[in-house]
Amino acid sequence: MPLSESDQPYIKTASGLEYRSLEEGQGDKPEASSTVTVHYMGCFEDGEKFDSSYDRDEPTTFPLSGVIPGWTEGLQLMSPGSKYQFKIPYQLGYGEAGYPGVIPPKATLYFEIELISFQ
Repeated sequence: MPLSESDQPYIKTASGLEYRSLEEGQGDKPEASSTVTVHYMGCFEDGEKFDSSYDRDEPTTFPLSGVIPGWTEGLQLMSPGSKYQFKIPYQLGYGEAGYPGVIPPKATLYFEIELISFQ
């Protein structure tokens, strides 16, 4: 898997989201209504990468209210400067249908996300 290696175990939330910290930042954490700027990479369980802002050499900015539930929940755990890995079950991702042509049905997704800033 192209995500960073880590000996840290995943921590599971009540919703089923799993996360682990690779690096802790400082400061306040975003809310569900915040707009965040992140660098990220997404992979399937077999390690195949399906998306990466790093490959585009540009971070991505978006409202947390407009992304998959696993991102909305997970990014609220992070402070700017943090880098986390997330294991997102399909229920918190793209659901039973997936995202045709990109994400298969019922796919567990792995993300490495670096929170740069939020408003």
